[in-house]
Amino acid sequence: MREKVLKAFEESIEVKKKFAEGNVDAIIEAAKVIADAFNKGKKLILFGNGGSAADASHIAAEFVNKFQKERPSLPAISLNTDMAVITSIANDYDFSEVFAKQLKSLSNEGDVVIAISTSGNSPNVLKAMDVAKRKRLTTIAFTGLKGDKLASKANFSFIVPSDKTPHIQETHITLGHILCRMVEEIIFEVPRKK
Repeated sequence: MREKVLKAFEESIEVKKKFAEGNVDAIIEAAKVIADAFNKGKKLILFGNGGSAADASHIAAEFVNKFQKERPSLPAISLNTDMAVITSIANDYDFSEVFAKQLKSLSNEGDVVIAISTSGNSPNVLKAMDVAKRKRLTTIAFTGLKGDKLASKANFSFIVPSDKTPHIQETHITLGHILCRMVEEIIFEVPRKK
């Protein structure tokens, strides 16, 4: 059992290292885009299904509350948290509309979207990304090795080099934490030009 536990950690670490090596510059650029949106009074909107829904809510909470610094709240919202809205849209229209319909009413030009899907094929996530494009939102995709559909719809695509859902999810939440950390540093630590 001990060897299995260690192997599981080693596999997760290896996927994260490979991902980081291939994406460090894009991560920094995405953090700058999110920070710039916040500095302009815009918001971050996140969504996903299942474990990705939990990640979206988790990341939104880190921005609204705090990550590592005592600082003012940053405007982030997860579209999977309002059960009345989700179930009414799914019931009256279709589950594929649950994020798109919310994005139509809650987003404004200049906002940033993070769409999270391990498969990259979730119809409701893809449909929302189409809305984001029409509304001229900056889009960021978190997906896995086979997530080309979602990746092709985003301004920034973070593709985890794995087809194993647990490793993809573990990397996504780490990526979310790193973006939170970088955004906090950009907004609250880097001296602003006068």
